[in-house]
Amino acid sequence: MATTVNTPTSATTSAIAATAKKAVKEKPDQKYSSTLLLPKTEFPLRADPANREAAFRKRCTADYYSWQRENNPGDLFVLHDGPPYANGHLHLGHALNKLIKDFVNRHKAIRGFKVDYRPGWDCHGLPIELKALAELKVMDRTKLSPIEVRQVAQASARAAIAVQKQEFLSYGVMGEFDNGYQTMDKDFETRQLKVFYEMMNKGLIYRANKPVYWSPSSQTALAESELEYKEDHKSRSAWVAFNMDKPSKALSDMLPASASIQAVIWTTTPWTLPANRAVAVHPKLSYTLFRASNSTDRNAVYLAATDRMEEMQKRFASKDENAAPVVLEPIGQILGEELVGTQYQHPLTCESLPIVAADYVTADSGSGLVHTAPGHGMDDYKACLPLGIEAFCPVNNVGKFTAEAGEELEGLAVQTEGTAKVLEMLQDKGTLIQEQPYTHKYPYDWRTKKPIILRATSQWFANVGSIKEDALKAIEGVKIVPESSRRRLEGFVLSRSEWCISRQRSWGVPIPVMYNEDTDEPLLTKASVQHIINTVKEHGSDAWWTMSTEELLAPEYRNDGNRYRRGTDTMDVWFDSGTSWTMIEEKMPRPHLPFVADVYSEGSDQHRGWFQSSLLTSVALTGKAPFGTLITHGFLLDAKGFKQSKSIGNTVDPAVVINGGKNLQKDPAYGTDVLRLWAASSEYTKDIAIGKTILTQVAESIRKFRNTARFMLGNLNGFKESEALPYEQLSRLDKFMLSEVYNFSRNVNAGYDEFMFNKVFTQLQYFTSTTLSSFYLDVIKDTLYSDSQKSLERRAIQTVLFHTLNAFTRSIAPLAPHLGEEVYEHYRDCMTHPQPTVFRSGWLDAPETWNDQALRDEFAVLKQLRAEVNQLLELARTAKVIRSSLEAVVEIQLPPGAESSENKLALSKLVHSYADDLKKLFITSDVTITKASSQSPEDDVYVRDVLLPRVGSCKLVMRKAQLHKCPRCWTFTSPAQDTLCSRCGPVVASLQS
Repeated sequence: MATTVNTPTSATTSAIAATAKKAVKEKPDQKYSSTLLLPKTEFPLRADPANREAAFRKRCTADYYSWQRENNPGDLFVLHDGPPYANGHLHLGHALNKLIKDFVNRHKAIRGFKVDYRPGWDCHGLPIELKALAELKVMDRTKLSPIEVRQVAQASARAAIAVQKQEFLSYGVMGEFDNGYQTMDKDFETRQLKVFYEMMNKGLIYRANKPVYWSPSSQTALAESELEYKEDHKSRSAWVAFNMDKPSKALSDMLPASASIQAVIWTTTPWTLPANRAVAVHPKLSYTLFRASNSTDRNAVYLAATDRMEEMQKRFASKDENAAPVVLEPIGQILGEELVGTQYQHPLTCESLPIVAADYVTADSGSGLVHTAPGHGMDDYKACLPLGIEAFCPVNNVGKFTAEAGEELEGLAVQTEGTAKVLEMLQDKGTLIQEQPYTHKYPYDWRTKKPIILRATSQWFANVGSIKEDALKAIEGVKIVPESSRRRLEGFVLSRSEWCISRQRSWGVPIPVMYNEDTDEPLLTKASVQHIINTVKEHGSDAWWTMSTEELLAPEYRNDGNRYRRGTDTMDVWFDSGTSWTMIEEKMPRPHLPFVADVYSEGSDQHRGWFQSSLLTSVALTGKAPFGTLITHGFLLDAKGFKQSKSIGNTVDPAVVINGGKNLQKDPAYGTDVLRLWAASSEYTKDIAIGKTILTQVAESIRKFRNTARFMLGNLNGFKESEALPYEQLSRLDKFMLSEVYNFSRNVNAGYDEFMFNKVFTQLQYFTSTTLSSFYLDVIKDTLYSDSQKSLERRAIQTVLFHTLNAFTRSIAPLAPHLGEEVYEHYRDCMTHPQPTVFRSGWLDAPETWNDQALRDEFAVLKQLRAEVNQLLELARTAKVIRSSLEAVVEIQLPPGAESSENKLALSKLVHSYADDLKKLFITSDVTITKASSQSPEDDVYVRDVLLPRVGSCKLVMRKAQLHKCPRCWTFTSPAQDTLCSRCGPVVASLQS
């Protein structure tokens, strides 16, 4: 909008400023202050969370949770808790996760749903077992019996749960904390074994000797979800010559007389060469026979993929920089399918082994001929299985070569000295073409942070390949937040065909299998497993280690002529937590729904973890997804955007945020609601930052929320809900405010319904700062303070404030329940039917009658005009011509013919329509409307030309008020000095009568 300003001359300005300066020194008349209806409330501006939040904690958590579960009229709503690990104190990621869940639950409960939320804990697994061993000061678990390990691990888990429970409660989270679930509970373990039993009956459980991810540092098999990938892992890769001593006919026909042919192999894991059982080629790939000019053996002919010859040039190059460049002399080309059937000598043992065909071979890297060890790679295993080539694995559970690898290698750690020894042996045999340092992405054990290996062992697997299409179909109807994470979950499901569910630990749920002592065949029948389930149901899973083998055997197998031993494997902890949905299905079945729980919410790492294990087990047994809505949040970053990590010391302790640090000046006690509003303000679908600056900003927001609420509370002093005026008796300004409340309520509802709590927080900020503080509350102060207590205009404003405060308090309560309760505590006496807690007072109730778009359009224009007036007043205030806007009067000069406009929002029509309200909107002592004058403005005025696009133009003229200041309301509307204005006179008289 274009504006021009005309300002008074410097002489006039100086004179006016001198008068204003003299007025500042005059003491205001205080004799009428007692007649003003100033705000009155005991609600403090300062939160003092350390003392005040505790007073409201119980009623908005434990008490309210129990009440809503029994009394809310709506349907059951179940947010199923993904169990955090019972190990150590909570960190900020835990806090974020629990708070997102609490926002969802509180919103649903206040809307009338019966919310069921049972916190859980994941209790088994390696970290707790290692902690138990450390407490016993025994790092070799073979020196302890399994039951000794289990007893200490269980005690450790229970102690951690007690600590974590109190920490979760300090976040203001409501739920059945005294009736949660633990994966080590007897009833949980029984349900878990029932899932195993049902999957077994469906043919989804099997045992196989195949490569699995194995952690030498943990001495157990791992699931893919237990891996993390290090991008800069360094390997000693090797280029090796495999002597092809029995070529196929097609290959033999191409060879020169007396030639010896060597297949070029590249591997990043030389330690797997002792387990080599084949070399794989792609049947349709072209391979080239060639000689190398620097070879000491002139009869040596090498073989590599034709597309890799440029790479071969590098690998056969001499290390001597002064040597002549190597020349590769091609002899001929042959297809991979013509190589199949060729025999080669193992580079270390000279054993005769075959060339096989495999479609996974490419010419993108290496030599196009792939060293194949079915005991150390899944692709290798799949290629060899149909050919009857067994998975050979001469590596033990601590990652050292066994005697099967040979006397020189036995006992060496494969990833260190074992690799060095293999390379040394290749060098001695003259088969090492080149050793090459290689940096690449490699899997590590996510707990020990050490590299894993692929190792063939006899493990138990769940065949998820046969159900993954059903799993994908089940999640088609799931609401996923954010929607972009759907593809991530689908990708993990699609890429998975099997799930290794066995672990070599003591602290866990036993895999309920007996083995024939003579044949090692597993005893896995309905009767055998059901008997073990019944035993665990009665005695707990410790029975697997404390009872005799005969007691654990089903009666029909005790005298069948076989000798049995119990297995020592326990179940993958993801199978533990992944079956937690059975608690809901058992205790709160809802067969009419296409899902088990309404909501699951965890971090993005759970797409390959708990989300997936829950999905697969639920689909396997029920055919439906375990969740109706899936909410994924990101990870925590520090204020500079770096991932938070204990190792680099940039974590933020939620307990310090709430209670403060050792130095309260450096780390003040912000209280629970600041922590909660930080979580609510975050765009949690991405990685989330937190730091001192961010916390200070959130604390400032809550201070503004309190200040706004305090103003409304103070001006509702003495008001009763029964005194509220009907909508029809409200002014247009008041109706406009209710239309804003309607819009606010609608937007808040949308934010909660979309689980986008940052949108709710943004709405609260804008509503309190812009809609209320900067406009409505500013405009109505004069009426609230100066009108008669029985004034209908004042009562109408109080009616609006009451509705507005209701909307504000209820909308913020799920995010900051202590603040919501404290505000409600200070005005619930206004209510006709007060409730013990804001959460029982109902949700946002904005009738459709408040939705007046026409009013919003009109006030949009009036607020623009108000902004123009404010700029004009600010010029005068800066020049010290006026101190307060009440010292000014404004004239609106409209151009000729403006009143004839047909535009409903025409500026001329609006200013005439709102003529009696403009001085209130502008907070000036008077506003007049005239036709534009061609005369030059006087020297003592401020002038501003205003153009509001699409609604018209005008000229604003500001003058200093000519009437006298009313000693009560301070408007310049009195006819004489020290005389009350026409409004205040009758008000004071009525008080004195």
